[in-house]
Amino acid sequence: MRIDVLTLFPNMFNSPFAESIVKRGIDDGKISLEYHNIRDFSQNKHNKVDDYPFGGGEGMLMQAEPVDLSIKKVKNEKSKIIYLTPSGSLLNQNIVKSLSEEEHLILLCGHYEGIDQRVLDKHEVMEISIGDYVLTGGEIPAMVLIDSISRMIPGVLPKEDSFKNESHYSGLLEHPQYTRPRVYEKREVPKVLLSGNHKEINKWCLYKSIEKTYTIRPDMLNNKILSKEEKEMLDDIKAKDTL
Repeated sequence: MRIDVLTLFPNMFNSPFAESIVKRGIDDGKISLEYHNIRDFSQNKHNKVDDYPFGGGEGMLMQAEPVDLSIKKVKNEKSKIIYLTPSGSLLNQNIVKSLSEEEHLILLCGHYEGIDQRVLDKHEVMEISIGDYVLTGGEIPAMVLIDSISRMIPGVLPKEDSFKNESHYSGLLEHPQYTRPRVYEKREVPKVLLSGNHKEINKWCLYKSIEKTYTIRPDMLNNKILSKEEKEMLDDIKAKDTL
């Protein structure tokens, strides 16, 4: 996958992706990641990219032209352009899955009060938010998006299917996990995990995933199509909750 990031602060990306999984994906040729400074496309001698919004209001707005020219520089017929903004659709695992299947992503990092709407309309930009809060710019949300997408690309993670049991991938939160020692400060690992009975272990893991989701993120269960077994587990969890 090729990812081009359009930003006013390209150096912000150097450290986060010089380590760990994303770096491995880049080194292995699974991901191509490039950064482009929007100021380089300004037609102003001072590289100015912002101006006051028409109609008044606080703050400044990124102008259409430098953003438009930066998009044109990297865009091709297979590009999908994403603008990271608090007013976008809330990022979730389904969106991450979908974007990981694209060949080319262009991530547009906004600043100030946003970007002139005309350039967003012209390029049919998809708007994404990473949460219901405001950050100083789109760089950190872009990093979040790059990280979440990269690990879904085949060959990036050491084990091909290792992400499938993680929180959100299946519509449930991940079950609690344990490692050595078996006893820590008198707290023991659940015996079923030491039993070697994989059928019972899988059943325990599913039950605990549903239980954790019900306790922490019950809203996720509203959109989850449950199997007969999962419904029975959820009913049992709800019954215990009323005791």
